[in-house]
Amino acid sequence: MQWFDNFWAEAVEIAWGLPLAVLLIAAGLYFTFACRFLPFRGLRHAIDILRGKFDNPDDPGEISHFHALSSALSATIGMGNISGVAVAIALGGPGAIFWMWLAGLVGMATKFFTCTLAVLYRKKDEDGIDQGGPMYFLEIGLGKAFKPLAIIFAICGMIGCLAMFQINQLSGLLHADYGISRIGTGLVGMVLVGIVIVGGIVRVGQVASKVVPAMFLLYVGAALYIVLTNLSLVPDIIVSIFSAAFGGEAIVGGGTGLAVRQIMITGVKRAAFSNEAGIGTAPMAHGAAKTKEPIREGLIAMLGPFFDTHIVCTLTGLVILISGVAAESDGVLMTANAFERMIPLTGRYILTLVIILFSVSTMISYSYYSLKCAKYLFGKRLGQQYVWVYLISLPLAAIWSQDTVLNIIDTNFAIMAVPTLVGSLLLSGKVVRALKDYYQRMGL
Repeated sequence: MQWFDNFWAEAVEIAWGLPLAVLLIAAGLYFTFACRFLPFRGLRHAIDILRGKFDNPDDPGEISHFHALSSALSATIGMGNISGVAVAIALGGPGAIFWMWLAGLVGMATKFFTCTLAVLYRKKDEDGIDQGGPMYFLEIGLGKAFKPLAIIFAICGMIGCLAMFQINQLSGLLHADYGISRIGTGLVGMVLVGIVIVGGIVRVGQVASKVVPAMFLLYVGAALYIVLTNLSLVPDIIVSIFSAAFGGEAIVGGGTGLAVRQIMITGVKRAAFSNEAGIGTAPMAHGAAKTKEPIREGLIAMLGPFFDTHIVCTLTGLVILISGVAAESDGVLMTANAFERMIPLTGRYILTLVIILFSVSTMISYSYYSLKCAKYLFGKRLGQQYVWVYLISLPLAAIWSQDTVLNIIDTNFAIMAVPTLVGSLLLSGKVVRALKDYYQRMGL
């Protein structure tokens, strides 16, 4: 097993270097300027779309705007927000949160472009249902010459969208707190997830639309209570985040330059895992939305990084830093210890419930992404059988080490980002023209 751990440790070092972190930030900045700061100007209209003001049940697609966003958020608002932030602080110090903020900010525009393209270039499957995602806009939008990139994305999506990190962190917490065997948690998770995902994206969307708002409000409510009752500490923590982001409090090894580089990569990497902007997973959910207006789905999608990174991840980071447990543990246990310290008696139980909801909802939504990649590669009938690989991976990942699981996911996410961003950058002109046309027609 040591060779397996070493392989993925080497792979993630190669895949997640400074060039990819810079590419994600630079592409996001380009998209932000190309759409003239739409993430900020278009928020009100996006909320109107989310409320169902423009829904038409006769539009092509499988699920509503709200179900599409819920499906995407149930994948992004999950363990990346709870334990992913803790991992970022453990590896990059409080400065990693600044780079998460920056990645989330420009990620809103990235999500707008990638998810607009997912609807703009859809392809009917064997059942005549429109399917969208990076592999489709690469193949259809850019032509057959770019199909190899679509294939690379789909292969890595099959692996990267296995819900290994979620079950790994859940099993670790339940074992540490309640003595429940890790393999037992993996097997129960496999059964529960299997019951839901057999119903496809429609059932996934229905479940996610009920679970996501509840878990979001429960977690945000508890975290806000901690922040507001310790408000006097927040200004100093904000200062430390900005200071540490540029090496002020996290100089290691070869000096400030090395520290800033590592902090930046850590923050961007964890933001990418949390909100998935630029990775290409969310476009697969938004590509299934019932709409004839690609711009509308892009506007809905751009809300994801705002909810995910700027609200949930920020609250997690503040709770950890307020509690002072950052140096005591790692991953999900760090966040659990923080809640326990700040809300005695009930804090850990609240977080345990939230983690169960977050983990299960993400495992359900990731199944759709993983299976969609398999169906693209092998066709619907054969690709559907990948569900068994997906389910079997859950008990296996439950007993693997946190580092190995993170390295597998991070490596594949890194590779997925390259074709997603290449395709989005090359097709960005199409999105800008579609945006201008939409705004003119809507009188916005």
